[in-house]
Amino acid sequence: MKITTLVAVSLLAVSVSGCKLVKTNKDDATGAAADPIAELVETTFDAKLVPALSQKAVDLTQLRDAIKSGLDKAGESHGVRVGGAGGGWNFAVKGTANVINENRASKAAVADIDIDGDGKADATLQLGPVVKGSALRDTTALYDFSTFRDQIEYARLGRALNDKAVSKLPTVDTPLKGKKINFLGAVVIRSATEQPLIMPVSIEVAQ
Repeated sequence: MKITTLVAVSLLAVSVSGCKLVKTNKDDATGAAADPIAELVETTFDAKLVPALSQKAVDLTQLRDAIKSGLDKAGESHGVRVGGAGGGWNFAVKGTANVINENRASKAAVADIDIDGDGKADATLQLGPVVKGSALRDTTALYDFSTFRDQIEYARLGRALNDKAVSKLPTVDTPLKGKKINFLGAVVIRSATEQPLIMPVSIEVAQ
């Protein structure tokens, strides 16, 4: 089934099963080939994804305590599993934390956060521009694999969502180390002993 307008792509890609996400004709304004993945991200990230994450988000302190009683039990209560029984659990998470370390030297920049005040890192926030994972794509029900042409298109969506999230995070000109922050994001956890590597959609310095 071919979709010939960007509006149709944006609407159908997130709501109608069985339709394939395909490239549209050239953009009327510029004559350039339109990118339905980019359009989908632009139309859903702020309007749908961030609100969905906010609504589902569990406080990271609460999630950590729940995982102590069993990752699968915590996942059934708060998460979404992708990839069957062997897959990790995806969680929407939020919290207030102290940034105890920040590495901006690498393209895969990160910030280590302390959520319980003991001065030790409890989780890591990805700052990018290079980030890992597809938790932003997989944690909500917004993006159904069956509506995409193939696995390649679906993977492109995951990367595009990550790129969009990075663009909204504090830049290197806004140091975070030593600051108290509020954050919202998503994380995939595969083991009860691993330190969460969170892909945030927002990081705000607490006043």
